[in-house]
Amino acid sequence: MKDNILLIGFMGVGKGTIARAFAKKYKIYNIDTDDLIESKENKSIPKIFQKYGEDFFRQKEQETANWLEECVKGTLISCGGGFYKVKNLNKIGKVVLLDASFEWIYNRLKNAKNSEAKLAKRPLFQDIKKAKDLYNKREKEYKKVADFIINIEGKKDKDILKELSKIAKIKK
Repeated sequence: MKDNILLIGFMGVGKGTIARAFAKKYKIYNIDTDDLIESKENKSIPKIFQKYGEDFFRQKEQETANWLEECVKGTLISCGGGFYKVKNLNKIGKVVLLDASFEWIYNRLKNAKNSEAKLAKRPLFQDIKKAKDLYNKREKEYKKVADFIINIEGKKDKDILKELSKIAKIKK
């Protein structure tokens, strides 16, 4: 894979899960934008939001996007839920939306083995009504910036990986 692939979508849709499985299967590197920011700031996303606010976090996302554009090649990048707003998204690589309904995402998080931790690490998911409103707003915006859309609802990971491999032009 020469170009980067960016996985975008609403928080909790499974971008990190799919990225890790894809990287393992196809022996490529994957990175997560939220992990990069947490590492650089030496704080968790909830602590960054709490201490500095969302605007500060969005600035860090743009700094991360600039670094990715300049320095990262041939990598699968799972992006935080709001990362799609960075100015240079399409210059970093092919943008793939992992798409699912809000209800499906919420049930995925709620029914996970470590559901409390999964919900706690997402500051914007603390109020379900606000999260649903945010989902409704972002859903159209995700589709506008995506080069490809994979509807993942009800699909097995192996089927999602197969669709993603076609987009990445990987044969196995």
